[in-house]
Amino acid sequence: MSLNILAVDDSRTMRDMIRLALEPAGFTVTTADDGVHGVEVLSGIAPDAIITDINMPRMDGFGFIDAVRGQHKHRATPILVLTTEAAPELKARARSAGATGWIVKPFDPAKLIKALQMVAG
Repeated sequence: MSLNILAVDDSRTMRDMIRLALEPAGFTVTTADDGVHGVEVLSGIAPDAIITDINMPRMDGFGFIDAVRGQHKHRATPILVLTTEAAPELKARARSAGATGWIVKPFDPAKLIKALQMVAG
């Protein structure tokens, strides 16, 4: 199953790690370096799922999730939050904004693949 994934993270290393984890498993990965860039990239693609960080410049993950959910065509696109944050109140805030799931960094590539297949398969 080939899924198209949009990965939004201000860390080039993290974007590379996501790409290295997913592409060998048959995923197509498009990246953006913050929420503002993510919204711009999203206008030209139709991802099966989105991965976003929370702490980013210009527009954080919460703002990005709000922006994605505000677009009719992406209202149901699964969004996984991939972050170093683990606080329950942040998870609750992400869920209420429209996030589908939450994965704490550093991530296990096999678990990330499984999570994406579950939410987007």
